[in-house]
Amino acid sequence: MPTLTDQLDKLARFEPAPYPVVSLYLNTQPGQTGRDQFDAFVRKEFKLRGRTYLAGSPERSSLDQDLERIANFLQNDVQPSANGVAIFACSAAELFETVQLSAPIEQHWLYVGDTPHLYPLARLESQYPRYAAVVADTNSARIFVFANGEVVNEQQLEGIKTRRSSQGGWSQARYQRHLSNYHIHHVKEVVDALDRIVQQEGITRILLAGDEVVMPILRDQLPKQLTDKVVDHLKLDTYAPIADVLSASLDAMRRLNERTDQEKVDDAIGAYRAGGLGAVGAEDTLAALEKGQVEELLISASLGALQPVDPETIKAVTGPESTLLEPAVETAAAGEAAAADPQVVRLADELVTKAKQTSARLTFIEDPALLNEFGGVAALLRFRI
Repeated sequence: MPTLTDQLDKLARFEPAPYPVVSLYLNTQPGQTGRDQFDAFVRKEFKLRGRTYLAGSPERSSLDQDLERIANFLQNDVQPSANGVAIFACSAAELFETVQLSAPIEQHWLYVGDTPHLYPLARLESQYPRYAAVVADTNSARIFVFANGEVVNEQQLEGIKTRRSSQGGWSQARYQRHLSNYHIHHVKEVVDALDRIVQQEGITRILLAGDEVVMPILRDQLPKQLTDKVVDHLKLDTYAPIADVLSASLDAMRRLNERTDQEKVDDAIGAYRAGGLGAVGAEDTLAALEKGQVEELLISASLGALQPVDPETIKAVTGPESTLLEPAVETAAAGEAAAADPQVVRLADELVTKAKQTSARLTFIEDPALLNEFGGVAALLRFRI
């Protein structure tokens, strides 16, 4: 099954189409009656969007086919566990990509433009990243891989259970050495399993939880390639339910983001001031993305913090073919998405799509004040030209 990152990368490669491209985000959590709440929104908004295309035109025909296929998918293929669904469709361009998430999509959003609208999906990827969590004691361990707000891999290990007192006349020192050897053997098995999972899953961040006996042994046995990926230690009972492990680990990841966001923004601004490997503002950052210079894109997690850019400046940066110069995307949404300037929505998509196309890391800065002076955008660069 493709990961959310794989799907984002695939959608980012979609070339602008002369036909309407639908990006539909739905909250599929059951309402108070236990039934889904999105059907009326889909039919109403598609009808309104369809009216903007001439009846019988290829564009209208493509959109009508999209609605039919989307309605069939929503009726028959939505997984009961999904709290959010994103659908990208353009019949005329043979595009139909669906994403089902345990993580919730807070509001229904519909975007119709010439490319997939990826900012909300990339935002979800940032909020619910892929990481590993180890919960261990001296004779058992659970290794979880979380992504998109759910468990995507789990492994349990059981060591040899040891007694609390010596037998057969052993001296206390000899017994303690014997006990310690069992613990070390168990921890080495945990570390080996974790190393395999990290390599197979492409994990870059690890969280550890364990009692006061196992944690020093675990830290001592971790090789450098794993130690460098450990970002926090959790206070959890060894047999805590999965839901508690997920909740505590997500809180830890959010705290990590708060700590690192300020550092990354400071690094980008400092490098820019020194004429080094940093860029600030949408224009300079877009120019760097076009040249493949961006190592990490820093973008505000709030659409309201992004500022529209001057079309003439963008023309000079990205060329007259830039999608930022096209008419604004049509949207139907609630909350912040509905209030956002359509030109800002298109700018956000351009930045996210270019980052994905050039394999730049993408970091959403949670505190909009950190990038407020720079229109909500900055970047750390790979090289200078």
